[in-house]
Amino acid sequence: MEAPLKDVWVYLANGLFFKAKSFGNDKTSVGELVFNTSLTGYQEITTDPSYAGQFVCFTMPEIGIVGTNKQDMESRGIFAKGILCRHYNADFSNFRAQKSLGDFLKEHDVMGISEIDTRLLTKVLREEGAMMMIASTKISDKEKLKKQLENSPKIEEINYIQEVSTQAPYQHSYGKFNFKTMDYETPKTHQKILAIDFGIKRSILNQLVNAGFDVEVIPHNFDAQSLIARYKKGEFDGIFLSNGPGDPQVLHTEIAQIKELIAAKIPLFAICLGHQLLALAQGYPTYKLKFGHHGGNHPVKNLITQEIEITAQNHNYSVPESIQEIAEVTHRNLFDGTIEGVRYKNALICSFQHHPEAGPGPLESAALFNEFAKLLQSTKA
Repeated sequence: MEAPLKDVWVYLANGLFFKAKSFGNDKTSVGELVFNTSLTGYQEITTDPSYAGQFVCFTMPEIGIVGTNKQDMESRGIFAKGILCRHYNADFSNFRAQKSLGDFLKEHDVMGISEIDTRLLTKVLREEGAMMMIASTKISDKEKLKKQLENSPKIEEINYIQEVSTQAPYQHSYGKFNFKTMDYETPKTHQKILAIDFGIKRSILNQLVNAGFDVEVIPHNFDAQSLIARYKKGEFDGIFLSNGPGDPQVLHTEIAQIKELIAAKIPLFAICLGHQLLALAQGYPTYKLKFGHHGGNHPVKNLITQEIEITAQNHNYSVPESIQEIAEVTHRNLFDGTIEGVRYKNALICSFQHHPEAGPGPLESAALFNEFAKLLQSTKA
C-alpha cells in the first residue's frame, strides 16, 4: 500500500503555476517539458534515455494501471526528470507486474506528478512550444521557484550523452521477446555491427539482433581511427548510430568522429539522434521543432513504396530540407512534412528520424532493420 500523495508545486517558464500531487520521489527538479501522445507503454517511455533532462506530460489520462516490471526496461534506469499525468493508479493489475509505477519512480529517484491539468499543459506546449519547468515537493513559493528556474541551465546547454551512454563495450545477443514462449528469441547472426551508444534503447538492440546482426555496443566517446582500422581488418560490417537525448549540435567531438567514419566509407545506419548527427557531420545544421514529435501514432509516408506507416517518435530536432543536396528523402512525416528518412547518394548510409523498433508503439517500420541487413549483404555479392 502506497503512502498518501504529497503536494507538489509546478512552475513553467511562461509563468504558469500549479499545485498538484506527488507520487514519485520528494525533491526539486528542473527540466524541459514535452508531451507524449502514446496510449500505452509508459514504462518504456519513462526509461527511454532520449528523455534525459525532460519532464514527460502524458496525454493519456490514466497512468499506472499495469504497474512496472524488469522486462519492459528500455535502459538501465530512468534519465527523465519526471512524468506528469492526470490520474495516477497506485493499484495495478497485470500478470507481469512486479511493482507500482510510484514505487518504481521512487526507486530511481524520479518525480511523478498527478492531479494536474494535462490537457491544458499540452495545449500550452502546442501553442508556445516545449519549455523549461521546475517541480518541487519542498518549495511552494512561486517566486522562489521562478528564480531557481531562471538560474538553471537550459536543456540546449547540457550534454547528457555522458550520463546515458555505456561506459564500456558489451555484446547484446538476444532478439525480440516472444510472448508465446515468454522468452527472448536468439536468431542466427550473419553479420556484425557496432552500435555506438548515445542513449540506445534495448528494443533497438533486440531488433538489430533479430535482423541477423551480431551486435557489439560501444561508448559514445569512440575513436574513429581505431574503428576504421578494425573495419579494414574485417572485424565488422557496419556501424549503427543510436538515438539519444538533447541538442545534437552540442556534440562537437562525436560529430567530428562521425565525419571520419563517413570519409572512410564505412556503411552506416542511424536512428533519431544518430540521424541528426549524420547531417551535422556533413555540414547540414539541425533545427529545433516547436514542440517536437513524441508519441506512437505519427503517420509517415514511405516515398519508396508509397505506403503510410504509423510510427513511434521521440525527438525535438529535425534535419534541414537542404540535406537533399546529398541525400534522397525516403520518408516524410505527414503531420508537418518534416524529413523522416534519407539515403545518402554517394555512400552506403541510411538514417531515420522515427523509431522503427517502437517500444512502445507500432512495428510497421521494423522492416528497416532487415532492409539495411540486406543492403550490406548485397555489397558483398
